[in-house]
Amino acid sequence: MSTIERPLTRGSTAMWVAPLCWIAVLLDGFDLVVLGAVIPSLREYGDWNLSTGAITAISTFGLVGMTIGALVIGTLTDVIGRRRALIYAVAAFSIVTLLCAVAPNPFVFGLLRFIAGIGLGGALPTALALVNEFSKKQGGGSASTLLMTGYHVGAVATAALALVMIEPFGWHSMFVIGAAPAIVLIPLMIRYLPESPSFLLSKGRHDEAEAIAAQYGLTLESAPAADAAATATNPVKTLFSPKFLRNSIAIWVTSFMGLLLVYGLNTWLPTIMREAGYELGAALTFLLILNAGAIVGLLVAGRVADKIGPRAAAIVWFTGAAIFLAALSIDVAGGIYVLVFLAGCFVFSAQVLVYAFTSANHPAAIRATALGWSAGVGRVGAICGPLLGGALLGAGYAVPWGFYAFALVGLIGLIAISSTRNLGTD
Repeated sequence: MSTIERPLTRGSTAMWVAPLCWIAVLLDGFDLVVLGAVIPSLREYGDWNLSTGAITAISTFGLVGMTIGALVIGTLTDVIGRRRALIYAVAAFSIVTLLCAVAPNPFVFGLLRFIAGIGLGGALPTALALVNEFSKKQGGGSASTLLMTGYHVGAVATAALALVMIEPFGWHSMFVIGAAPAIVLIPLMIRYLPESPSFLLSKGRHDEAEAIAAQYGLTLESAPAADAAATATNPVKTLFSPKFLRNSIAIWVTSFMGLLLVYGLNTWLPTIMREAGYELGAALTFLLILNAGAIVGLLVAGRVADKIGPRAAAIVWFTGAAIFLAALSIDVAGGIYVLVFLAGCFVFSAQVLVYAFTSANHPAAIRATALGWSAGVGRVGAICGPLLGGALLGAGYAVPWGFYAFALVGLIGLIAISSTRNLGTD
């Protein structure tokens, strides 16, 4: 068996699982910000002469790649295993991201962004499945929310690096930085990242599952042989089976709305605030406050979900998101900073709680597939978020109707997640 299939371990390596997956998710945060950071430089680079339409197309190509990656690699993860899928996804993203730094023309650059998106899109659901299956409190929400703090840390760190790297070293340097973590991350994954005992159990590899579970102090999930055989053969078909169909549709709708909010707000909040009469510095500060709220919200949401369950927590968080997004239309002077912070607390965590609920309510044999489809459909919402904000701005309705439109999206997400059922993983 190759080292990709079986990690080399010395004693307990339990400390490695969450950090390695966290760094993989941090790359998603890098990707969220990096294109926006380099766009001004790209527009002036050589003879590329990028128009707004071309930049929009390149951005969309990357998101389409993420959608495909989440759907395809998320499904393959339930076939080839969490460990190999995550290593391959991170390696593919990193190699292609490095190639972006030497792209000869806009077409190749856009194509590379699309391919990188495929790798990155598959990394998120795989990391979520792996971290949840190594959590001693499976079915809670803290494992998912802690993991997703990496997303926002990656976004903030990339924005900070752009300030000090682009002017002296050019836009190419950002893609070199994005690929650099793989130099350390992939060898560490090969050596220390174990396969999920839940996945091994779903494949009938009981001895291996029990050995890893004992090493990590985990309680094995129950996986009746009949269920494992039925779901392992065609995990996608299982999502459409009578037992899971209602939840599948509701989760997809919720994820679509959740990521529409995440990407729509990150793209257009500063511009909408400028339209509302705030100075540029204040408008940019709102974006930082929004993401600071996201990190705090994730930490709080995880603890709440551990106590009341991820479904109930998601209902509370989508309710809060809708309320505070609508409240942004109110002129409350300095209080607007508090409202933006609270909106960040609820909006970003709401979507992560959907992932936590998805993980808790699907058996191991189809868990990564369910997470992949949730993230994949959500990425379509990520494409629509900037389009919605742009359409409202173009029509002159961004203030106050932009806030109400995003609040309505949160309300639809609330209705969708409320229509789900707690099925458990047996």
